[in-house]
Amino acid sequence: MTPEELLTTTRAVRKRLDFDRPVPMEVIEKALTIALQAPSGSNRQEWQWLVVTDPAQRARIGELYQRACRSYLDSSGAAGKLFADDPARAAVQQRVGSSVEYLADRMGDVPVLVIPCLRTRRAELPAGNQAGLWASLLPAAWSFMLAARSLGLGTAWTTLHLAYEREAAEVLGLPGNVHQAALIPTAYYTGDSFKPAKRQPLSDVLHVDRW
Repeated sequence: MTPEELLTTTRAVRKRLDFDRPVPMEVIEKALTIALQAPSGSNRQEWQWLVVTDPAQRARIGELYQRACRSYLDSSGAAGKLFADDPARAAVQQRVGSSVEYLADRMGDVPVLVIPCLRTRRAELPAGNQAGLWASLLPAAWSFMLAARSLGLGTAWTTLHLAYEREAAEVLGLPGNVHQAALIPTAYYTGDSFKPAKRQPLSDVLHVDRW
């Protein structure tokens, strides 16, 4: 793939994850090694990565995700309920909602769950602007997803389990100063390829010099 193809076809994969095909750890390690080339504030590299492959552990994290997702799907902000007054966009959102529900029921079956974490000096996150803090992890997490795509894997960025962050931390044995940023289900995908998604025109969202 060219860089443009990689960047425009790395999609959230939910219904097309292959739950039965094992993912070798060396493939995950290769994607993570690439991800570690991402920038971090002051080059601290305080990221930590949990790779969950044990079936019992995956099931426990999957239960937390499913519980959180049920509350999300019942809320007015659920993906499938957005843009109801726009028939074309509503149809897309309903497909997204369906895929979210599908993954919620199968999260514990995904062969690999990758949880990017950030280690801080204290257990409490600092008050005020945290943009720089999380910017030291999120680019690397996205780089992992891009690298996974280049290696034939599908991923999806999810954060709903963080409604039960403490429970997940207990399952994972995390120290108090290690904070979860996402839950990235990772598996080989079924089907042949992906294509760019329909997005708003750049002209609708671009501002030059002033709003």
